[in-house]
Amino acid sequence: MLTAITPPAFDVDIDLLYATPDNLAGVPIYRRPLCLLHPQAAERLRAAIGLARGIGCRLRIYDAFRPVEAQWRLWEAFPNPEYIADPRLGSMHSRGVAVDLTLADANGRVLDMGTGFDEMTDRSHHARTDLTTEQQRNRAALLGVMTAAGWQHYASEWWHYQLPDAEGYPLLTDAALGGLMMA
Repeated sequence: MLTAITPPAFDVDIDLLYATPDNLAGVPIYRRPLCLLHPQAAERLRAAIGLARGIGCRLRIYDAFRPVEAQWRLWEAFPNPEYIADPRLGSMHSRGVAVDLTLADANGRVLDMGTGFDEMTDRSHHARTDLTTEQQRNRAALLGVMTAAGWQHYASEWWHYQLPDAEGYPLLTDAALGGLMMA
């Protein structure tokens, strides 16, 4: 099944914004703030945690597993396939093999990436040259940590990483988890 990503087993900060109204939909998407990943993704997250620690940083997770039902809610709020996967095709989050995250310093202060999480604009794309040097360096550091740990980036969102061959994993619903997340 899925692995719970919780401290202290995983040395990360968790800030699941879809369990709050502070997200692009403006309403909570999840009833409970559960951070879950496929076991293979959880192992790659462990590697990324160690790599981030090596550069004096921590990972802050904004989203991980997202049930198909939640994907529909996001699609209804922002039906743009460049940023939100069409739920009829399936999201990598709904397979438990994608994570949205950023870097924070050792004190837990989030590094400046040039945009916030879920800012669905061109400025959120990787390889932007119109950002400050610090913002570009921070994005490059996150990209380096995640790719060294075996994750693939998504070009339109600096915060989104997924396992290679993510499409090969099955889609999972909240019902399959016994209704743990959705209201």
